[in-house]
Amino acid sequence: MSEASPIVEFRAVHKTFGAYRAVVDINFQIQKGEFFSILGPSGCGKTTTLRLLAGFEEPDENGGEVRINGEVVNKRRPYERAIAMVFQNYALFPHLSVERNIAFGLEMRQTPKAEMPGRVKRAMEMVRLDPGQFARRMPGQLSGGQRQRVALARALVLEPSILLLDEPLGAIDLKLRKEMQLELKQLNKQLGTTFVYVTHDQEEALTMSDRIAVMDNARVAQLGTPAQIYECPRTRFVAKFIGESNFFDGVVEGRNGDGWRVNGDRGGFTVPDGPGMMPGAKAAVAVRPEWLDVVARGDEPAGENAIPGTVSDVIYLGETLHVLVAVAGANGDERVAVAVRNEGQLGRPIRWSKGDQVAVCWAPGDCQVLEDA
Repeated sequence: MSEASPIVEFRAVHKTFGAYRAVVDINFQIQKGEFFSILGPSGCGKTTTLRLLAGFEEPDENGGEVRINGEVVNKRRPYERAIAMVFQNYALFPHLSVERNIAFGLEMRQTPKAEMPGRVKRAMEMVRLDPGQFARRMPGQLSGGQRQRVALARALVLEPSILLLDEPLGAIDLKLRKEMQLELKQLNKQLGTTFVYVTHDQEEALTMSDRIAVMDNARVAQLGTPAQIYECPRTRFVAKFIGESNFFDGVVEGRNGDGWRVNGDRGGFTVPDGPGMMPGAKAAVAVRPEWLDVVARGDEPAGENAIPGTVSDVIYLGETLHVLVAVAGANGDERVAVAVRNEGQLGRPIRWSKGDQVAVCWAPGDCQVLEDA
């Protein structure tokens, strides 16, 4: 097998439970050493996809292939797949010490006893648990973050080629979760182990991943790098689920320079060229709040889209502020969120306040044309 061959591949995989379709026509590849995240809301199929890779579930009969290192593993048991898994609830044995928990998988694989202490010690050091301080402790004597590290060490001690992580940071506090995100990313690069990570947390996936598969309704809605997913969402679901977006809908009138002029309920605007653009076609675009500007009426920059409105609220978010602008829509006034950098509200407050007559502006190139107009 060539070095460029994927370590994991899903080929047209389907999985049903009775009449319920948990996974439908899943197709993607994961490269060796990649940090690959499967992201989506509850019930979208992400955990089932991970369980199919782990060997806890099998695809339907004639329901496609799961491949590891080029070999079909549909019928192989979990211990035959050179993988390890970290569960959301950690699944530590409460009656075993930290070192015994970490060594458990080695014992099951009948690893020579002389090797075990050294491997356990190395695994604990990888996750920054001092063996001298923590080896003899029981799980009940550990904090949530320490238990998470033990679960991670227990998986890493097996030296798997693929490490599966099922929302392992969900039970710890925000500050520690952010620290562990960076540590996991560093471990992935340091060890060269392929990480496959399941999460519903968009920021978590964007922070850690080389690539992300966004799942919606049992299918992969979009696959790409964090920048591709965030800056070029293909569908309204992806644009809503990853970060925040404003949506502008309308009907294409005709050409406008290199783009197309769209007549929308909130006013006319120009969008870039793209597939399906033609007079009379429906068009929908997403624009991130940070790509919008708010200006006084009459100060709209030449060449930019501009829609008039009235400031309805200013939301303080710390690093940024959201200026909410009410603009006319098909169903009455609708609010557009504009992100404004916070340069110090106590010393240099922004100029906008409720009731100001403004225009929301953005460059045509900052429109992301959606496939589901």
